[in-house]
Amino acid sequence: MAGEEKKLKTAVFQEETRIFNPPKDLVENSNVMKWMKKKGFKTEKEMRAWCSSDEHYLEFWDEMAKTYVDWHKPYTKVMDDSEMPYFHWFTGGEINITYNAVDRHAKGKKKDKVAYIWIPEPTDQPTQKITYGDLYKEVNKFANGLKSLGLKKGDRVSIYMPMIPQLPIAMLACAKLGIIHSVVFSGFSSKGLMDRAADCGSRAIITVDGFYRRGKPVPLKQNADEAAAGAPAVEKIIVYKRAGVDVAMKEGRDVWWHDLVKGRSEECEPVWVDPEHRLYILYTSGTTGKPKGIEHATGGNAVGPAQTLHWVFDLKENDVWWCTADIGWVTGHSYIVYAPLILGMTGLMYEGAADYPDFGRWWKNIQDHKVTVLYTAPTAIRMFMKQGPQWPAKYDLSSLRLLGSVGEPINPEAWMWYREHIGRNELQIMDTWWQTETGTFLNSPLPITPLKPGSCTFPLPGYDISILDEDGKEVPLGQGGNIVSLKPYPSMLRAFWGDKERFMKEYWQFYWDVPGRRGVYLAGDKAQRDKDGYFFIQGRIDDVLSVAGHRIANAEVESALVAHPKIAEAAVIGKPDEVKGESIVAFVILRIGNDPSPELAKDAIAFVRKTLGPVAAPSEVHFVNDLPKTRSGKIMRRVVKAKSLGNPVGDISTLMNPEAVDHIPLIV
Repeated sequence: MAGEEKKLKTAVFQEETRIFNPPKDLVENSNVMKWMKKKGFKTEKEMRAWCSSDEHYLEFWDEMAKTYVDWHKPYTKVMDDSEMPYFHWFTGGEINITYNAVDRHAKGKKKDKVAYIWIPEPTDQPTQKITYGDLYKEVNKFANGLKSLGLKKGDRVSIYMPMIPQLPIAMLACAKLGIIHSVVFSGFSSKGLMDRAADCGSRAIITVDGFYRRGKPVPLKQNADEAAAGAPAVEKIIVYKRAGVDVAMKEGRDVWWHDLVKGRSEECEPVWVDPEHRLYILYTSGTTGKPKGIEHATGGNAVGPAQTLHWVFDLKENDVWWCTADIGWVTGHSYIVYAPLILGMTGLMYEGAADYPDFGRWWKNIQDHKVTVLYTAPTAIRMFMKQGPQWPAKYDLSSLRLLGSVGEPINPEAWMWYREHIGRNELQIMDTWWQTETGTFLNSPLPITPLKPGSCTFPLPGYDISILDEDGKEVPLGQGGNIVSLKPYPSMLRAFWGDKERFMKEYWQFYWDVPGRRGVYLAGDKAQRDKDGYFFIQGRIDDVLSVAGHRIANAEVESALVAHPKIAEAAVIGKPDEVKGESIVAFVILRIGNDPSPELAKDAIAFVRKTLGPVAAPSEVHFVNDLPKTRSGKIMRRVVKAKSLGNPVGDISTLMNPEAVDHIPLIV
């Protein structure tokens, strides 16, 4: 494969030339600028380079660890790489992440500060405001309940819950006791839960009777029952009563949350752990094989997420932070639970769907609770683009001062729409690139960074990110290759649960024997840098088309299509072609108010031809009402390709909208 790729020519695409400079007051008052002035740095470029350099990056992380975290026992070594690629951080120290996220605030000046504003989906149910003092009591009561069941440090517990406050409470209670939590997205099937609980040997499942989605209660406990039947280590199922759904409770195994915490002490001493003690296991699906259990360590995930959130999103004492992700994904772990709480921030959590009771729900949430910083996904932005700007225009979004993007590369058209209709044509967008495996943002603008639409700009301070060719050489500006991390960092994954061979093969083997590249982490994404050094993520390594000897990233063509004024979303695949190797086929969703037609298909093809050149123009455009997506909103090109070419699509039970698969047309 690598040899074949080297023979291919790299297609030349349209370069992004628009630059959006940050407002002067944002720059001058930013958290990162205050640090830069203290250190004596004159420019952002100088600062980023110093923090990521061989000479200083461990010094940088040492300072960050001491700035953002209280250590029960000081560490004696910042990083130990003697067992590469199993890197160890903050050796010799002791820590408890729940102490840092909850206890120290509840026992200090922030006791009465709101930690979470929780908005239920049903509009007739009241919003809850949970202070750090409240959170402390609830976490401790639940932790004492877990102890009463015999659960202890090192045990694994699966958490299968919707976006309600009891989800972070359960996570924090586990972490307080040194129990390793494994959160499974509540939209997954019973089999998805079973596979994950069985793989990590969970002793308990924490779930709910049901939850609300688009106004209706959705039962969930039965899925936990079915999962437990195939996960032999499960001894207990703890059930929180959320939706009032009738459920069967198995005597001796099942226990209601309210019964478990009844009469429990509101005090619970934290279990101090080694910084390398596993905080959580989070499963991520590959294209083949069983889900991968990503192991994350306690120390690194106390330091990295808090520091990056503080610098990238410039959070201040009075900010209201809303990360719209589900806690079932790494974004929710790092930037809804651990980092905001460690920083002592107020965060907003919303239980339900973005379109319930209508497409104004998110914007109403922002208006009602004066949200100041919004962090969401490109797929959500494109959904709102499709519906039209009239929805956000109905609400007062003037409280917003900073925006963010996460989950996949954001195409420039969506970026511009986001800035115009949510950001009043004046707010900066922090476009973050990172992964489940990394635990934190790796590339991102800072509030001081000039922006280019669709670019995650540069590696953050303390992260040494580069783009290499197949031989391990850094590619010149203007060309693409494999995006990699040249150095380890505190929040990175530590292993795959129970699968050392796969861990080595997927991330480290590719450059392991290349001189000077041992220990280089292969992220699995393609990227390129423009003439100014700005990074543009092009998609997964295996999502690259080969058209007449040219390598073309699917994401590039999709981005060009979505820039068309009548197109909301697009998926591009390669169709076997005897002459060109592959021809490009596009499946597109139109914006509301537009109808499919042969003329519009031709216009879309011509639009891409003009934008990217003839080699990247689709040979076919098919109009669809929906595209199959993961629960995090990413379009599943693999499924689209399999269905359209008449091949087996595989297991689609974990898709957000499996019914969309049936409407993908056959193209052969």
